[in-house]
Amino acid sequence: MFMETKSFGETLAETFAKAKDNLGFLLVCLGIFAGIFIIALLFEKFLIKNRRKLSDTRSITFIALFSAMAAVLMLLEFPLLFVAPGFYQLDFSEVPVMICTFYLGPVAGVVTELIKIVLKLFIKGTSTAFVGDFANFVVGCAFVLPAGVIYHTKPNTKRLIAGLAVGTGIMTVFGSAFNAIYLIPKFAQLFGMPIDAIVDAGHKIFSSVTDVPTFAAFCVAPFNLIKGAVVSILAFLLFKAVSRYLKLPAMKTKKQQ
Repeated sequence: MFMETKSFGETLAETFAKAKDNLGFLLVCLGIFAGIFIIALLFEKFLIKNRRKLSDTRSITFIALFSAMAAVLMLLEFPLLFVAPGFYQLDFSEVPVMICTFYLGPVAGVVTELIKIVLKLFIKGTSTAFVGDFANFVVGCAFVLPAGVIYHTKPNTKRLIAGLAVGTGIMTVFGSAFNAIYLIPKFAQLFGMPIDAIVDAGHKIFSSVTDVPTFAAFCVAPFNLIKGAVVSILAFLLFKAVSRYLKLPAMKTKKQQ
């Protein structure tokens, strides 16, 4: 019995096809990062007054510090098997990113998100063909950007809470839609895991999961909602604890304001 072997031409064609897919994914990543960064810049320019400057040495130091903390926290992840399959992992890396965003502004938050991912890849590499890492960055920005903008328009405790709530909501809705439209199909393509297998993994948790849209609705959305709620609580408590040392305005009393 002989095993079927591929010709050199077939192997070369598959290699080029795979390289083309990877290059396309890389270009999408770069394009989305540039878009998010520009959006953050526009928010800071037109909506935020008296913001701290990114070029300041103190700002750069804090970005590096919070990025390092976020990268370490990204290594400590665990699944929520009662909500989503095990390849969706919960981590708390958005907590220091959120605090950095509250301290320095949306642009700093986006930069911190990016550096966090780069550091994590250097330390651990990727187990999701880079799709999971890309998802963590984009969905994380969908969380911290709205929260940071709302807070910085008029820094106070109410704005802080409102920002975290809105950020959680946007992350939940956007993250679910982005998974259904792009991330899950791209993960299946680059990682080599059939979409049917992904859907079946969700079906084992919720019988209502029968396709990619229902997977996003019943698995991804609750996962992001839980993550947003937990991260928001931790970020709020830690922000309150460190605000006096960072001289943040959100926790000032009315007399101080």
